[in-house]
Amino acid sequence: MRLLANENIALDIVTALVTAGHDVAWVRRDSPGMTDERVYARAKDEARFVLTLDKDFGELVFATLLPMPPGVILLRFSLSSPVRIAEMTVAALGERREWEGHFTVVEETRLRMIPLPSRPS
Repeated sequence: MRLLANENIALDIVTALVTAGHDVAWVRRDSPGMTDERVYARAKDEARFVLTLDKDFGELVFATLLPMPPGVILLRFSLSSPVRIAEMTVAALGERREWEGHFTVVEETRLRMIPLPSRPS
């Protein structure tokens, strides 16, 4: 899976995803300080899924008319261990294949997948 990890994603998570075979670009490494709107646009331009801990991406998806990236994956764990969050994230991404076109919330015990709204061409 091609992912754009937002600046708030820990190195342990990025490393675990790369080790699991995912193609991960990381905002903290190559574009620190990038606004959410720019992260969103970059993900669309590079055909990457946004991976974030930031609930504000829900507003970008559902309350704006910005062009859509392939999908947004919001991590919502109550855990504090980046290593455990990394393990759970890798496991969650391996569970499904139909990520495209969804705003997905990954929690400890479930995935919630909401279809992205349609946008005019």
